[in-house]
Amino acid sequence: MISTNVLGVCMCTREALKDMTRRGQFGHIINISSMSGHRVPNGASGGSFYAATKHALRALTEGLRQEARGRKVDLRVSSISPGVVETEFLAVHGFGDEAAAKDRYSSMKALQPADIAQAVVWCLSAPDHVDTNDILLRPVEQET
Repeated sequence: MISTNVLGVCMCTREALKDMTRRGQFGHIINISSMSGHRVPNGASGGSFYAATKHALRALTEGLRQEARGRKVDLRVSSISPGVVETEFLAVHGFGDEAAAKDRYSSMKALQPADIAQAVVWCLSAPDHVDTNDILLRPVEQET
């Protein structure tokens, strides 16, 4: 989780910033986080470590935004924090328990990957003077 959710994001961001600097043109970094970066769900069942990585991502995203402002770099930095999205995530998290994932997804109308893509497009299409820092979105029926 640390390799993917923290180190992977840091390495990709580093490379993107190197390229932006080389070109002399800055753009937009959008990190996909999680509602777990804003709370600790399912702590008793092991959700705290995942939440810790998403809290770290949230801090890194805000830190990058502040660093860009301090250096007067014209970089926009956003984070999108979805709740339950119907993907393979729950089956993988449940060590291949497809039935448990299907049960969770059937208990509510979950977000779809296209919903997250729309949030990304919304960030990218904002006027140049607008920096959307964090979008939290979840299914209407999701309690936490």
